[in-house]
Amino acid sequence: MTTTGIGILKKVATALFSFSCLTAVSTPYENVDENRGVRTLVIDPGHGGRQPGTIGKRTYEKDINLAVSLKLGALVEEWYPDVRVLYTRKGDETVDIYARGEFANRNKADLFISIHANAVSEKASEEERNATSGSETYILGLHRTEENLKVAMLENSSITDEQNYESNYDGFNPSSPEAYIMFSLMQNVYMEKSLQMAELVQNELQNGPVRRNRGVHQAGFVVLWKTYAPSILIELGFVSNPQEELVMTNPDSQQEMAECIFRAFRQYKEITDREAFGL
Repeated sequence: MTTTGIGILKKVATALFSFSCLTAVSTPYENVDENRGVRTLVIDPGHGGRQPGTIGKRTYEKDINLAVSLKLGALVEEWYPDVRVLYTRKGDETVDIYARGEFANRNKADLFISIHANAVSEKASEEERNATSGSETYILGLHRTEENLKVAMLENSSITDEQNYESNYDGFNPSSPEAYIMFSLMQNVYMEKSLQMAELVQNELQNGPVRRNRGVHQAGFVVLWKTYAPSILIELGFVSNPQEELVMTNPDSQQEMAECIFRAFRQYKEITDREAFGL
């Protein structure tokens, strides 16, 4: 075997060992009740405060995320007063990624929706920036393509700005591709419900102001890893695309995107409540 091959095996073995350790202490799936209906919704506007997320020509991702999140929450509160709607942030404040999951877990979330906006690399050509567009929704899992890995690494990179991030994330290194192997081994008991919600969201978003449907994917997003509930991460569109940035900064378009996600939530809630309560 070549030296390179041995090196790769060592890295994989290290990742596997680290994963076996963290699952023993930080994956409390005991007594999981998958059929309890939707009583608490936690909405997570990605980034915030000193973490702007992706940066466009006219806006920060964090502002788009918050605007759509608040509009989504208002719709749920209006139509479902029995549902408790909580936010990981309601203003321009910094919230560590691990704290978002802890917040959802502490409040016994039945569904966790993290809202983000995407971007291509800063090194991308103008042609690529103009051509790359569309919405996509992620659930926790192993990336299947290099592109999905890059999206996860971009979103996870903000943890390095947090204090004590090494201990808070069990030594997870967001810039190491080998570290993401652990997500292929995680037995996520919420995968089926997460996938169901993700597919409903994409079916609705393709009828909104950002019409290109990039589909549902799996990737190792830390915010989903740390949340013990059906969980999805939505990428509304590409801030790096001037046309989509213009759409996503428009309040009317933000309302449309929130309504798309709400329609998906309504369908998901009807299905889940029927399974739980026979409604």
